Amino acid sequence: MKKTIIRFFTLIGIVLLLFSCGGEVIPKPKGKLRLSYPIPKYIEVVSPCPYTFEKNDFSELRTARRNRKCWYNLEYSKLKATMYISYYPVQNNLDSLLRDAQNLTQEHVIKADGILQEPFVDPENKVYGMFYEVSGDAASQSQFYLTDSVRHFIVGSIYFKVKPNYDSILPAADYLRNDMKHLMETLRWKE
Repeated sequence: MKKTIIRFFTLIGIVLLLFSCGGEVIPKPKGKLRLSYPIPKYIEVVSPCPYTFEKNDFSELRTARRNRKCWYNLEYSKLKATMYISYYPVQNNLDSLLRDAQNLTQEHVIKADGILQEPFVDPENKVYGMFYEVSGDAASQSQFYLTDSVRHFIVGSIYFKVKPNYDSILPAADYLRNDMKHLMETLRWKE
Protein backbone atom coordinates (compact mmCIF):
# COMPACT_ATOMS: atom_id res chain seq x y z
CA MET A 1 0.00 0.00 0.00
CA LYS A 2 2.83 2.42 0.83
CA LYS A 3 4.51 1.68 -2.51
CA THR A 4 1.26 2.40 -4.33
CA ILE A 5 0.85 5.79 -2.60
CA ILE A 6 4.48 6.71 -3.27
CA ARG A 7 4.12 5.70 -6.96
CA PHE A 8 0.86 7.69 -7.21
CA PHE A 9 2.42 10.88 -5.83
CA THR A 10 5.54 10.38 -7.94
CA LEU A 11 3.37 9.98 -11.06
CA ILE A 12 1.36 13.15 -10.12
CA GLY A 13 4.64 15.06 -9.60
CA ILE A 14 6.00 13.97 -13.00
CA VAL A 15 2.73 14.91 -14.74
CA LEU A 16 2.74 18.33 -13.06
CA LEU A 17 6.36 18.91 -14.08
CA LEU A 18 5.63 17.99 -17.70
CA PHE A 19 2.61 20.28 -17.95
CA SER A 20 4.24 23.19 -16.13
CA CYS A 21 7.07 23.39 -18.64
CA GLY A 22 6.83 24.68 -22.14
CA GLY A 23 5.39 28.20 -21.97
CA GLU A 24 7.37 31.20 -23.13
CA VAL A 25 9.41 32.86 -20.42
CA ILE A 26 8.48 36.54 -20.21
CA PRO A 27 10.82 38.77 -18.23
CA LYS A 28 9.30 41.27 -15.85
CA PRO A 29 9.58 44.89 -16.94
CA LYS A 30 12.03 47.07 -15.03
CA GLY A 31 10.31 48.96 -12.25
CA LYS A 32 10.98 52.63 -11.69
CA LEU A 33 10.20 54.69 -8.64
CA ARG A 34 7.46 57.17 -9.45
CA LEU A 35 7.49 60.28 -7.35
CA SER A 36 4.90 62.89 -8.04
CA TYR A 37 4.86 66.43 -6.77
CA PRO A 38 2.06 68.99 -7.00
CA ILE A 39 2.03 71.33 -9.96
CA PRO A 40 3.55 74.57 -8.64
CA LYS A 41 1.22 77.44 -7.83
CA TYR A 42 3.20 80.57 -7.14
CA ILE A 43 2.16 83.38 -4.84
CA GLU A 44 3.88 86.70 -4.22
CA VAL A 45 5.68 87.15 -0.91
CA VAL A 46 5.03 90.58 0.50
CA SER A 47 7.31 91.52 3.37
CA PRO A 48 8.89 94.61 4.94
CA CYS A 49 12.16 93.69 3.20
CA PRO A 50 13.55 95.66 0.25
CA TYR A 51 12.61 92.87 -2.16
CA THR A 52 9.66 90.70 -3.23
CA PHE A 53 9.50 87.35 -4.98
CA GLU A 54 7.10 84.54 -5.75
CA LYS A 55 7.19 81.26 -3.86
CA ASN A 56 5.55 77.90 -4.43
CA ASP A 57 2.48 77.59 -2.19
CA PHE A 58 3.69 74.03 -1.48
CA SER A 59 6.36 75.62 0.74
CA GLU A 60 6.01 77.45 4.06
CA LEU A 61 7.74 80.80 4.51
CA ARG A 62 9.46 81.16 7.88
CA THR A 63 11.66 83.82 9.35
CA ALA A 64 15.20 82.51 9.75
CA ARG A 65 16.20 81.49 13.27
CA ARG A 66 19.20 83.76 13.30
CA ASN A 67 16.87 86.73 13.75
CA ARG A 68 18.56 88.47 10.86
CA LYS A 69 16.45 91.06 9.11
CA CYS A 70 15.04 89.78 5.81
CA TRP A 71 16.46 86.25 6.12
CA TYR A 72 13.86 83.62 5.25
CA ASN A 73 13.53 79.87 5.02
CA LEU A 74 11.19 78.20 2.56
CA GLU A 75 10.33 74.89 4.22
CA TYR A 76 9.34 71.94 2.03
CA SER A 77 8.36 69.55 4.83
CA LYS A 78 7.13 66.74 2.55
CA LEU A 79 10.43 66.81 0.66
CA LYS A 80 12.48 67.21 3.85
CA ALA A 81 14.21 70.22 2.36
CA THR A 82 14.70 73.91 3.04
CA MET A 83 15.60 76.81 0.78
CA TYR A 84 17.59 79.35 2.79
CA ILE A 85 17.41 82.97 1.62
CA SER A 86 19.81 85.52 3.13
CA TYR A 87 19.79 89.26 2.48
CA TYR A 88 22.75 91.63 2.85
CA PRO A 89 22.76 95.37 2.20
CA VAL A 90 25.60 96.42 -0.09
CA GLN A 91 27.79 98.97 1.69
CA ASN A 92 31.06 99.13 -0.26
CA ASN A 93 31.37 95.38 0.27
CA LEU A 94 30.08 93.92 -3.00
CA ASP A 95 33.42 92.24 -3.75
CA SER A 96 33.47 90.37 -0.44
CA LEU A 97 29.78 89.40 -0.78
CA LEU A 98 30.41 87.98 -4.26
CA ARG A 99 33.52 86.14 -3.07
CA ASP A 100 31.65 84.63 -0.09
CA ALA A 101 28.75 83.49 -2.30
CA GLN A 102 31.12 81.88 -4.79
CA ASN A 103 33.16 80.22 -2.03
CA LEU A 104 29.98 78.75 -0.55
CA THR A 105 29.43 76.85 -3.79
CA GLN A 106 33.08 75.86 -4.10
CA GLU A 107 32.93 74.16 -0.68
CA HIS A 108 30.89 71.41 -2.39
CA VAL A 109 33.62 70.59 -4.95
CA ILE A 110 34.93 67.76 -2.75
CA LYS A 111 31.71 65.74 -3.01
CA ALA A 112 30.34 67.16 -6.28
CA ASP A 113 30.67 65.44 -9.63
CA GLY A 114 30.25 68.80 -11.34
CA ILE A 115 29.05 72.36 -10.87
CA LEU A 116 27.10 74.07 -13.64
CA GLN A 117 27.07 77.88 -13.54
CA GLU A 118 24.29 79.85 -15.25
CA PRO A 119 24.55 83.64 -15.25
CA PHE A 120 21.29 85.46 -14.58
CA VAL A 121 20.71 88.90 -16.09
CA ASP A 122 17.48 90.91 -15.92
CA PRO A 123 18.51 94.50 -16.84
CA GLU A 124 14.91 95.73 -16.92
CA ASN A 125 14.50 95.00 -13.19
CA LYS A 126 18.19 95.48 -12.30
CA VAL A 127 18.63 91.92 -11.09
CA TYR A 128 21.96 90.22 -11.81
CA GLY A 129 23.45 87.06 -10.43
CA MET A 130 24.45 83.45 -10.83
CA PHE A 131 22.67 80.11 -10.48
CA TYR A 132 24.72 77.05 -9.51
CA GLU A 133 23.58 73.48 -10.07
CA VAL A 134 25.68 70.96 -8.17
CA SER A 135 25.60 67.31 -9.25
CA GLY A 136 26.79 64.45 -7.07
CA ASP A 137 26.50 63.67 -3.37
CA ALA A 138 27.00 67.29 -2.26
CA ALA A 139 25.03 68.77 0.62
CA SER A 140 23.34 71.39 -1.58
CA GLN A 141 22.22 70.76 -5.18
CA SER A 142 21.17 74.34 -6.04
CA GLN A 143 22.46 77.76 -5.02
CA PHE A 144 22.22 81.32 -6.28
CA TYR A 145 23.07 84.90 -5.60
CA LEU A 146 21.34 88.04 -6.89
CA THR A 147 22.24 91.70 -6.65
CA ASP A 148 21.46 95.09 -8.13
CA SER A 149 25.21 95.85 -7.82
CA VAL A 150 24.49 98.98 -5.76
CA ARG A 151 22.32 98.39 -2.67
CA HIS A 152 21.07 94.79 -2.39
CA PHE A 153 22.54 91.29 -2.30
CA ILE A 154 20.70 87.97 -1.78
CA VAL A 155 22.12 84.46 -1.43
CA GLY A 156 20.02 81.31 -1.60
CA SER A 157 20.70 77.59 -1.21
CA ILE A 158 18.73 74.36 -0.87
CA TYR A 159 19.60 71.72 1.70
CA PHE A 160 17.95 68.37 2.36
CA LYS A 161 17.50 66.99 5.87
CA VAL A 162 18.87 63.62 4.80
CA LYS A 163 22.29 62.24 3.98
CA PRO A 164 23.08 63.32 0.40
CA ASN A 165 22.52 60.51 -2.10
CA TYR A 166 22.26 62.11 -5.53
CA ASP A 167 20.28 59.30 -7.18
CA SER A 168 17.68 59.24 -4.42
CA ILE A 169 17.09 62.97 -4.08
CA LEU A 170 17.35 63.85 -7.78
CA PRO A 171 13.57 64.09 -8.44
CA ALA A 172 13.08 66.36 -5.42
CA ALA A 173 16.23 68.36 -6.28
CA ASP A 174 14.87 68.94 -9.82
CA TYR A 175 11.52 70.13 -8.42
CA LEU A 176 13.21 72.53 -6.01
CA ARG A 177 15.66 73.75 -8.66
CA ASN A 178 12.69 74.90 -10.74
CA ASP A 179 11.24 76.72 -7.71
CA MET A 180 14.58 78.41 -7.11
CA LYS A 181 14.80 79.55 -10.72
CA HIS A 182 11.26 80.91 -10.51
CA LEU A 183 12.18 82.84 -7.37
CA MET A 184 15.16 84.34 -9.22
CA GLU A 185 13.03 85.30 -12.21
CA THR A 186 10.35 86.99 -10.08
CA LEU A 187 12.62 88.80 -7.62
CA ARG A 188 12.04 92.56 -7.65
CA TRP A 189 13.76 95.27 -5.65
CA LYS A 190 11.65 97.81 -3.83
CA GLU A 191 12.85 101.36 -4.45
